Order: sequence, then C-alpha cells, then structure tokens
Amino acid sequence: MLQPDSPNTMFIEGYTSRGFTISGDLVVGPCAILPRTILQWNVGSYRDISNESLSLFRLLEPQIEILVLGTGDRVERLHPAVLKQMRECGIAVEVQDTPNACATFNFLTSEKRLAAAGLIPPRGTYTGM
Repeated sequence: MLQPDSPNTMFIEGYTSRGFTISGDLVVGPCAILPRTILQWNVGSYRDISNESLSLFRLLEPQIEILVLGTGDRVERLHPAVLKQMRECGIAVEVQDTPNACATFNFLTSEKRLAAAGLIPPRGTYTGM
C-alpha cells in the first residue's frame, strides 16, 4: 500500500461521486492537484478539458514532468490539439479513468516525480485508496 513519504506530499486517499480526499482534506468537485497545493478545477466533464483549462498546469515552476488526467468513470478521448500543446511544452499527459488516474498519481509522487493531476469525480461509489 502506498503511503505519502512526507507531510508535504499530495496523496489521494479516496474519492466519491462528489469529490476527493487528498492528504486528509475533502475536496468537492473536479480538482487540480499540483505538487504543493490543491485547486478547484473549472471543468464539468471531459468535454471541458481544453488548452485554456490546462493552462494552469503549463504555468508551474518548476515545470511538471507529467500530467495525469482522470476523465470520470471511463477513459475519454481528448482533442489531439490539446495533447499536442502539452507535449510541445515538455509535459507528458496520461489520460485515464479517474480511479486509475488517482492510483497513477499516487505512484508517480511516491517515486518523487514532478507530477500533477486534473481529476473529475467518477459517478461510482466511495473507494478508499
């Protein structure tokens, strides 16, 4: 079982259809998990993921290596131009269903990778990580 190495590490402990438990804090709705903070993410569904909604991830210093996107209950296809722009900025993007995106984010941060996540809550029931 993965556990956070330090109190400064963001760690997804669980999720519900309403939001996420991250490092002991309840976050309602879609969220952006950055290396040292959590923000509300203004997307309603995967259809709202655009160059504009991903701009906050491109502005981070130091730059993240990988962005994990959780698109809800299923893996959804994002517009190729959106993914291309992230790659051109040197950021790899992994698009997964939200349960797998949570696990991937936790693994990457446990490996000390500079990762961020954009997560949309799945419609399923509560799952502890």
